[in-house]
Amino acid sequence: MQTTADTTQEHSAIAVEQAHGHGDHPDHRLFGMGVFLFAEAMIFLGLFAAYLTFRSVAEVWPPAGTPERELLLPGINTIILISSSFVMNRGNQAIKQDDVKGMQFWFGLTAALGAIFLLGQGYEYYTNTFGLTDNLFTSTFYVLTGFHGLHVMFGLSLILLVLLRSRTPGHYSSTSHFGIEASELYWHFVDVVWIVLFLILYIL
Repeated sequence: MQTTADTTQEHSAIAVEQAHGHGDHPDHRLFGMGVFLFAEAMIFLGLFAAYLTFRSVAEVWPPAGTPERELLLPGINTIILISSSFVMNRGNQAIKQDDVKGMQFWFGLTAALGAIFLLGQGYEYYTNTFGLTDNLFTSTFYVLTGFHGLHVMFGLSLILLVLLRSRTPGHYSSTSHFGIEASELYWHFVDVVWIVLFLILYIL
């Protein structure tokens, strides 16, 4: 026969499941996140296609008179951003072991690396010897890197939101960590996009 304590415990378990896993309904949140990232990827693919089209039809690329691109700072920025993905994954692994403090540490470090990337990009803009309207290459350069920078800022906001929510006891655990997984997926997406940008803008 079920006791009052057992009934209370069962009701508590159901409440937690409904709050974090939608009860008997399948959780489609990660699928929704995947659809969102696919839509974002289509936007970037359109921008990449436009840039590569401009390049393919131009007689000289970059146009004559365009200053040489600096590789040192963007290269360092690339290393920082790629490293941040591995750091962030450590945070996801930590929460799967119910290590909230570990997750907070690794996500905090990821946020710091993301902020350093944005500062580096800002410094690059400040020290560039070409402007937005100098020619077609410079215009596409600032549009592509600036649009990506906005995505980094949004990703950084997600990380900070996760850190804020993690201060509430029990909000994240090994069985409830969608916010952590979603922000990690988004951050990996931002990193992959930057790798493509770095290759087509600075290397090719």
